[in-house]
Amino acid sequence: MGSEGPRDVVIHVTGFKKFQGVAKNPTETIVNNLKDFVEKRGWPAGVTLGSCTVLETAGDGALPSLYKILESGTAAANNDKREQVVWLHLGVNSGALRFAIERLAANEATFLCPDELGWQPQQHPIVPVDGGISCTRETCCSIETILKILKEKGYEVTISDDAGRFVCNYVYYHSLRFAEQQGHKSLFVHVPLFSRIDEETQMQFIASLLEAIALTCQ
Repeated sequence: MGSEGPRDVVIHVTGFKKFQGVAKNPTETIVNNLKDFVEKRGWPAGVTLGSCTVLETAGDGALPSLYKILESGTAAANNDKREQVVWLHLGVNSGALRFAIERLAANEATFLCPDELGWQPQQHPIVPVDGGISCTRETCCSIETILKILKEKGYEVTISDDAGRFVCNYVYYHSLRFAEQQGHKSLFVHVPLFSRIDEETQMQFIASLLEAIALTCQ
């Protein structure tokens, strides 16, 4: 009684396709290559890489695909109550010079340009029943510890309190809400373009990020 050992950690990862102003999204490349990369690198015991999915860079029109992924991961976890499920979402900030761990998401969709399905909301509450656009949801991941681990490995990374109001924030808000309901964890991380930080370094960073997340969840 009371000593069940560390929980197995299953991390599901998503990235995005291209969007206006970003013809080649680095997160699409990262997510498509991630399974092979971490298999060659090796995993700590008790950690599993779950699904790796590239999402359309769209808000409302992409919700069916997003929730299909979230619910699929939940169904698998229900077969093992000792699993800790983590949703890691990756997005690109084309003006960034470093990685950014996003602390929270706002209940506001204000798209400066149309998404890839042509939707361009303005001051639109993402989930109206949650209240107005000033409502926020915060990750329950131990981001300060994750930040410390990554900085000790030499990565340029910071914590951000503003994920923007575009599709990244939109997906993150829905994921945080879903994760809270299911007893899961959700985290969003922005990466720079490959022209700012090269692909190999970004792959190494994401692998280190996965290990840091797992370490704080076990």
